[in-house]
Amino acid sequence: MSIVNAREIMLEAAEGKYAVGAFNITNLIQMEAVVETAIAKKAPLIIQASVTPSKFLGPKVIAAIYRTLAESAPIPICLHLDHSTSVEFCKECADAGYTNLMIDASKQDYEENIRQTREVVDYCHSLGNLSVEGELGTVSGVEDQVIVAEDEAQLCSPEQAVDFVERSGVDIFAPAIGTAHGVYKTKNPKVDFERLGKINQILNGNGVKIPLVVHGGTGLSKEYAIKLVEMGGAKFNVSTELKYALIDSSYGYMTENRDQYNPGKVDIVVKEAISKVVGRWIDVLGSAGKA
Repeated sequence: MSIVNAREIMLEAAEGKYAVGAFNITNLIQMEAVVETAIAKKAPLIIQASVTPSKFLGPKVIAAIYRTLAESAPIPICLHLDHSTSVEFCKECADAGYTNLMIDASKQDYEENIRQTREVVDYCHSLGNLSVEGELGTVSGVEDQVIVAEDEAQLCSPEQAVDFVERSGVDIFAPAIGTAHGVYKTKNPKVDFERLGKINQILNGNGVKIPLVVHGGTGLSKEYAIKLVEMGGAKFNVSTELKYALIDSSYGYMTENRDQYNPGKVDIVVKEAISKVVGRWIDVLGSAGKA
C-alpha cells in the first residue's frame, strides 16, 4: 500500500470528505521532511516534483529516492509530476517510476488539450497502475515553467468539464476556479467555491468517480481551504510556501551563524521549517490519521 497512484488515495479522501496534501519538493531534504511529517501524522501523501527539479535531478533519481522512502513507510505515498506541458516528458517520468502524471495542456485550445491529455492517459494506463491529472481552464500565477497572467486566467465551465473528463479519460481532474499559483495579493482572493461544488456534483453526485484537485494552496486561509474541501477538493497543492520555508530558513540560519560551515546544520533547520508547514496543512485538510 506504500507506493500508490493519486487516484487510489484521492477516492478515499473524496468519500471521507478530507483532502490529501500534495507538497512540491526540489531536493532530498525536502522529500524526507515531507515523508517524515506525513508518517508522524499518519496521513496519506502526494509528493510533487515539477518539471524543473525533475529535469535537474533526473526523473530516475527522484523516482529512486521516492521508492526508497515509500517502500518502508507505513502510509500510502504517491509521486506526482506537476504541470508538465510536454507529453514526451510525462512519458519519460512515467517510465522512470512516477505514479501520477499531470499533463498541463490548459493553455492549448480545447480540442488540443483533450488530444494531449488523452495521449498521456493512454500511455500511462498501458504501463499499469499509474493515474493522470488533467486541467481545464487556466490558473493564474507562476508554477515552474507555466506562467499565466491574471487577465489570461479562465475559469472551468462545469458543463464542459463533463465532456473533457469523458473524452480525455483522466483519473483526477483540476478545474480552474479562481485560485492562483504563488502568493495572493489580497487576504480574500476571488475563489469560486460554488463552481467547484457544481463541478463536483455533476461529476460525482452519484458516487465519486473523478476526484478533484485544488491548485494554488499557498496563502489561502484555513477557512478557504476547509470550504474547498467541503466543495469536493480531494488533492490540495502546496508549492510556493515550501519554497519560502526552504529559502527563509536557510538564509536565517546562515545569517545568524556566518562563521559556521556545516551544511548538515542547515539541512536540519530546513527540515524543521518544511515539517512545520506540511504538518499544519495536513491538519487543516483533515487527512491526519487517515492513512
